[in-house]
Amino acid sequence: MQSKSPNGSKFIFVTGGVMSGLGKGVITSSTAKLLQLAGYKISCVKIDPYVNYDAGTMNPVAHGEVFVTDDGGECDMDIGNYERFIDIAMTKDHNITTGRVYMDVIRAEREGKYLGQCVQIIPHVTDAIKNTLRKIASDEKLDIMVVECGGTVGDIESLPFLEAFRQMELELGQSNTLFIHVTLAPVLDVVGEQKTKPTQHSVQELRRIGIQPDILAVRCKMPLSDDARRKISLFASVEQKCVISCHDAPSIYKVPEVLESQGMLKAISERLALRRSTPQWGDWKAIAESFSKYGGSVRIAVVGKYVTLPDSYVSIYHALSHAGASIGKKVEIQWIDSEKFENRGQQSLSMLKNFDGILVPGGFGKRGSEGIIGAANFARANNIPYLGICFGFQLAIVAFARHVCKLGDANSTELEPNTKNPVVDFMPEQRNIHDMGGTMRLGAHDIAINPKTIAAKVYGSTAIRRRHRHRYEFNKKYLDLVSKNGLVLSAHSDSGRRMEILEIPNHRFYFAVQYHAEFNSRPGKPEQAFDAFVKSAALAKS
Repeated sequence: MQSKSPNGSKFIFVTGGVMSGLGKGVITSSTAKLLQLAGYKISCVKIDPYVNYDAGTMNPVAHGEVFVTDDGGECDMDIGNYERFIDIAMTKDHNITTGRVYMDVIRAEREGKYLGQCVQIIPHVTDAIKNTLRKIASDEKLDIMVVECGGTVGDIESLPFLEAFRQMELELGQSNTLFIHVTLAPVLDVVGEQKTKPTQHSVQELRRIGIQPDILAVRCKMPLSDDARRKISLFASVEQKCVISCHDAPSIYKVPEVLESQGMLKAISERLALRRSTPQWGDWKAIAESFSKYGGSVRIAVVGKYVTLPDSYVSIYHALSHAGASIGKKVEIQWIDSEKFENRGQQSLSMLKNFDGILVPGGFGKRGSEGIIGAANFARANNIPYLGICFGFQLAIVAFARHVCKLGDANSTELEPNTKNPVVDFMPEQRNIHDMGGTMRLGAHDIAINPKTIAAKVYGSTAIRRRHRHRYEFNKKYLDLVSKNGLVLSAHSDSGRRMEILEIPNHRFYFAVQYHAEFNSRPGKPEQAFDAFVKSAALAKS
């Protein structure tokens, strides 16, 4: 017997096959964007089958960036994709992990809520998954929720989630649930034709566990050929019009147009019995087009600790590209490992003169920190536009204290616990915390900006709200010293307890923030600090 969908909400489940990294997050975001443009209230949920409670303790080089939500969630980087596409602030509830589900189930068992039952994957874990999805849809009064399942079909970790999806289709009915399966149609150089077997086998695996996909989103370099589409349709038992070619696009923001040109929204509308099946594009097409039409470029050096995997800084990349697109400039980024500037490393700091701007993103720990301090000082001394984010804010203060205030041993206690001049120090409330996960200063905080400062001009306001993720902060005992030497701490939070922005007035552009400005940037609406930085870099080039 079918149960009523919560608040009339419908659910789209996005799964992946063959291998990870096919772009499920972009297809999920683009599908949600099309539905939003058609006038539906939508949101997205990312399911990560790993047993971690959240992404907070993961190595960014292995897993990618930790995206922080307004309510302090440390989430998978796909949550950032969702926010950038649909411009809706996600919450930590929108990133569900195996760890979170099992913790909820075990807590309920300890509280006796299962009334002595033997707690099992089915029905208790699957019920917890379904209840979580339904609650979000109901609380937010969504018309449609798009749920992305991380990993690939066949992963043992994903099975409870896929089983929960299968049950939801059974309970809510086919007009309230839809499955999109993302697969790959590779082209082998020696053959030169699109191969459909990976898609066929992936669909077979999905069907084996009881799910028949309604739409296949087939990733390919070039548009899917008619022959490949017919073959996939036949063997996967999916109508040809529901085999969607997801070929490469000039930018990810063009993907909604690629999907719509293939009939994605019409196929979804027919299955879910939706009244509206035409997107009202508004300014979205013009925004997407701005990422492929440039009049010149700006070269930015990103000096960081985790540059071996650019996904470690994916929001930084997008924030820079948003700012560049807004002025018609392509931002050419070179990712530079800060360790290479240390101990007579492979590179000299002088190579940074080849760039129009230097950005130092967030990070933790001693490795590579001296290289970052050197880069921050080099930008100051050579009048190169500089933007520091979190760690880049803290180490810019260390660099200024050492080289301008002449405190040669100035440091952060994170890097040198016994430093005599701790210009950056452990936050007092962090001293008695021992758990690593979810214990930093997280989420959005109100920030007061001093009038008549560069920051006030950059933001056009004296009050902003931005997201944080840190344990260390500027030590206000040194405020008079750095101020006397020309560093302006131009914003604060928590009633003046914490400094949030630094600037050097007589510099071309030297600006650093304790918060993570990149998480607030959107296509067509670049975050103001990034916007000002890229504009300054473009002026420096000219």
